[in-house]
Amino acid sequence: MQDARHADLVELRRDLHRHPEPAWREFYTTSRIVEECERIGVDELHVGPDALADGDRTAVPDDAELQQWYDRAREAGAREDLLDQLKGGYTGAVAVLERGEGPTVALRVDIDGLPREESESEEHTPVREGFRSETGAMHACGHDAHATIGIGVLETIAESDFQGTFKLLFQPGEEMVAGGKPMADSGHLDDVDYLLAVHVGLDHPTGEVVAGIDDFLAVHHFRADFSGAPAHAGNEPNAGDNAVQAMATAVQNLYAIPRHGDGPTRVNAGMVGGGSATNIVPEEAFIEGEVRGQSTELMEYTREHAERILDNAAAMHGCSLSLSTVGGAPSAESDGALVDIIHEITTGMASVETATERDALGGSEDATYLMREVQENGGLAAYVCVGTDHPGGHHTATFDVDEKSIAIGVNTLTDSIHEIAERRP
Repeated sequence: MQDARHADLVELRRDLHRHPEPAWREFYTTSRIVEECERIGVDELHVGPDALADGDRTAVPDDAELQQWYDRAREAGAREDLLDQLKGGYTGAVAVLERGEGPTVALRVDIDGLPREESESEEHTPVREGFRSETGAMHACGHDAHATIGIGVLETIAESDFQGTFKLLFQPGEEMVAGGKPMADSGHLDDVDYLLAVHVGLDHPTGEVVAGIDDFLAVHHFRADFSGAPAHAGNEPNAGDNAVQAMATAVQNLYAIPRHGDGPTRVNAGMVGGGSATNIVPEEAFIEGEVRGQSTELMEYTREHAERILDNAAAMHGCSLSLSTVGGAPSAESDGALVDIIHEITTGMASVETATERDALGGSEDATYLMREVQENGGLAAYVCVGTDHPGGHHTATFDVDEKSIAIGVNTLTDSIHEIAERRP
């Protein structure tokens, strides 16, 4: 990669890092991405609702919060005509290059940030170099680098002799495992023969590339709202139905779900709350939690147990239960034919010090919706990890990306896409 192009990509990454936006709030991010796609020149550009299946979104913020982020994006310089297309939190985009006869190859990158504050330490590079987050959210998992790598691949493919169709999917809402399904169901994957997804880091250092990530845990995020009846806690406690007791009963028993002999399962009550005052029997309480499994079937086993426990905990304390889905993702595996090509490519790259064939994620990712959609249509999919040195772990206040990994990612994916299109495994 030319030094000037790498410098431009670093500048873009730092701009995105300065303006991180959580799920369905990626107004500025999508605007910048679209501007870059227009600069490069694409044959089709599907923005916002045109990139997503109607009715599939979960974890969408309320109108007031969406408006707050919309206004912030406008103040930061997002284009008004593009913002108009994103109203209601319909973020993300799909760019398409048509280059004659050949297979359709797609690359998925995620674009959202996390709802957490970034470090203010002078030892933190974004602070020292002047591109720390200005929004109160943070790119603490490298999605700013993912979007930037995607733009680099798009531009390189556009200038090459690639034969076929290339699609670049800028997916919103990964951190809430909420954006994968609407993009998978959008129709943009119907003709895709080969799909790659990419992530930086994952505890692999700069100079290492993992050709195929596997062992994605299937996940289901839920919100359980318990509704009881209030009463005076001192004078008439017997007259109330205590929603916090129902919630506490549920939490204790969620962690008692039997593990399964077929593989690992997980459960976590990550956020709990309820009540209004110490002298009122609480009438409302909630749990936001998740269940996971090594396979989709194991996740569903744990989910069924969790929903039974939630129902019975509510009934035990005379409360009603409202249960809703916040997000989720199935399990998936990287196809060997693609992994072999990517591993072969990276083994011969001077910038790749360690070419690793496969590794396990041990977590969840809603790229699996897109992977399975392509695979169920007869295509192949793989999830690639581009290592990057990061001073803090993923999702921490000091996470950062070694910007040398951007060029490695662009070169790895571009060369792999060319080879896949030529070989058609």
